[in-house]
Amino acid sequence: MKKDKKKIIGETLSDERIKELLALKSPFGESRSFHILTRAYRTLRQEDFSRFILFYAETGLELNPCDRSGRRFLDILSRHQHATPYIQTLQTVSIR
Repeated sequence: MKKDKKKIIGETLSDERIKELLALKSPFGESRSFHILTRAYRTLRQEDFSRFILFYAETGLELNPCDRSGRRFLDILSRHQHATPYIQTLQTVSIR
């Protein structure tokens, strides 16, 4: 983090702020869906991710995209120790 940037912990995010992630562009060769979900997973608290994923699902973007190596997003998350609530959120949305 840049020294001129103040780290904010526990900030309440507005819907508009959460939706900003939907405008992200992916690096060359990476799935836009994968890039957006990865950034949301890495930057949002679980409760904010749950709100985000509802907006994300409305866009029609893929809920379980592949990375450049062909690995599915949920498969990658399943290897993360604290990812269970995020996985459950994604599975709940994909059932709808």
